[in-house]
Amino acid sequence: FPGGSKNVPSCIPGSLAGIGNLGRAGVAPASHACRLRKINFQQSYIRNRTYTLAKLARLSDQDTDNRLIGQQLYINVQETNRCYVMKRVIEIIVDEVLLSAPKNHYPHIHEVAQFLAALRTELSGCVSMAHFYRPWLFPILPLLGKNKAIGELDLLFDYMENACTEAPKKIATSKGGNKKKN
Repeated sequence: FPGGSKNVPSCIPGSLAGIGNLGRAGVAPASHACRLRKINFQQSYIRNRTYTLAKLARLSDQDTDNRLIGQQLYINVQETNRCYVMKRVIEIIVDEVLLSAPKNHYPHIHEVAQFLAALRTELSGCVSMAHFYRPWLFPILPLLGKNKAIGELDLLFDYMENACTEAPKKIATSKGGNKKKN
């Protein structure tokens, strides 16, 4: 993320239709434009499909030294901006990799692409006023290959969950201390 800025994305709260219900492709909308509900990532079916697809692609990945998805995504990016960064990464992975990957070579890729596209749609209101994100994945992707990106879908899933889900809320305990609520 060379040259990134620390500008905060404009996360405009909006009224999302269907709050509390599972929406498109099994994605539950959140009440904040740069947040997703944790339940989106707790669906074992799509988690298993994503992790299985990544594992299959990694079997033929000869380059174990380089990563597309990792902490380098967050260089010069404040924690509050990470969901916007992950939204942009998902846009690139879905549009440039998953939709053009051979479906007969990657089982369940269509389901994973639909799920990620639905997450992207739910984050459509998450925008950056400064447009600090530079699409550095575009020049790197052809060098490392689509198989590399598919092999890191599990990392993408985890990074997206960590960056975009609501933080655990603290609740008071009977002894006056704080306890995290899941």
